[in-house]
Amino acid sequence: MREEDFPILNEQVHGQKLVYLDNAATTQKPQVVIDAIKEAYSKWNANVHRGVHHLSQVATQKHEEARMKVAKLIHAQSEEEIIFTKGTTDSINILARSFGDALVGEGDEIIISHLEHHSNIVPWQMLCERKKAVLKVIPLREDLTLDIEAFNGLLSEKTRLVSVAHVSNVLGIVNPMEEIVKVAHERGVAVCVDGAQSVPHLAVDVQQLDCDFLVFSAHKMYGPTGLGVLYGKKEWLDKLPPAEGGGEMIEHVSFEKTTYNVLPYKFEAGTPNYVGSYAMGKAIDYIQSIGLEDIIKHEHGLAEYLEAQLVSLSNVRVYAAGKEKAGAISFNVYRADGTLIHPFDVGVLLDRQGVAVRTGHHCAEPLIDYLDVPGTVRASVGLYNTKEDINEFIAALKKAIMMLE
Repeated sequence: MREEDFPILNEQVHGQKLVYLDNAATTQKPQVVIDAIKEAYSKWNANVHRGVHHLSQVATQKHEEARMKVAKLIHAQSEEEIIFTKGTTDSINILARSFGDALVGEGDEIIISHLEHHSNIVPWQMLCERKKAVLKVIPLREDLTLDIEAFNGLLSEKTRLVSVAHVSNVLGIVNPMEEIVKVAHERGVAVCVDGAQSVPHLAVDVQQLDCDFLVFSAHKMYGPTGLGVLYGKKEWLDKLPPAEGGGEMIEHVSFEKTTYNVLPYKFEAGTPNYVGSYAMGKAIDYIQSIGLEDIIKHEHGLAEYLEAQLVSLSNVRVYAAGKEKAGAISFNVYRADGTLIHPFDVGVLLDRQGVAVRTGHHCAEPLIDYLDVPGTVRASVGLYNTKEDINEFIAALKKAIMMLE
């Protein structure tokens, strides 16, 4: 699907055609996004907001138009609810500082899950250390899905926030976010959804989810690196303090007191990445030109085919096989005597054949420790991948296994 729009896919790796299956780490960029970055620096580069000259006004308009595109993509009620950040990790850190400093006290509780990326673990650990709060973890069932019954038991009158990945970056499992949000809200607890792996692969509607916060990155959805989004319901953002100071987030500054800007600028200290936002807007345009539903259908079919091919190999173990997934599949390879072939070795031999996958703990060490392995091999699909890519990957994997057994 539109493979020709991505110039990097014409590159060769070690003399082989590139088969890129590392989309959960980052996606490749269509020519329209690459052109947008060049256009911005070539034709209208200027700092945004408050500039009376033409270039500044053009840059401001394009930056704010991109914000509106993001709001429309996730069905936010207003662009005021869209805060531009440096990425998902930055978004979570901003939320942990703002929400945490204002509303979390000694003995209060934050709940995350066993499936989380480090970016949705460490900021909450740091908050709990600062505030002497308690971090609780939703456990996994044997089938590697979240134990929702146990989650119910973790909620208490001291719980202040639940922060959970919509889609596991390791396993690709789609978590039941609507149920998690509903259960938390029944207890008066706010919910942050880590959408880094869901917004690129699913139709995410924040009003339908009813989540209080959603975080995601541009670079995982065919946009540029260095740009992310923190969505928050307006009623939450209005009452939370800014996490960083200086630049755009001020209304008035004196040595005695500083007052803060209106939403969303209250949370956007310093010069924003207006070139990145413009390029992200172009990535959203590109996605919508194909049709998000068509992309979802295409990727779902590819992921099902990929998993079926992997499951058919007797010496391959696919984690959470048969569960609802979005984009990513993790597996390991074993020798005939049952010993694990290290995922790094598998990844190196795949790379020599032009196939790009991710190996290691995927920034999710607690989950990998739970699986009792040194890491996994993760293959993840994007809109430009094809059935031929999957066939070439499987052929390369079989060859790698023969060499490593």
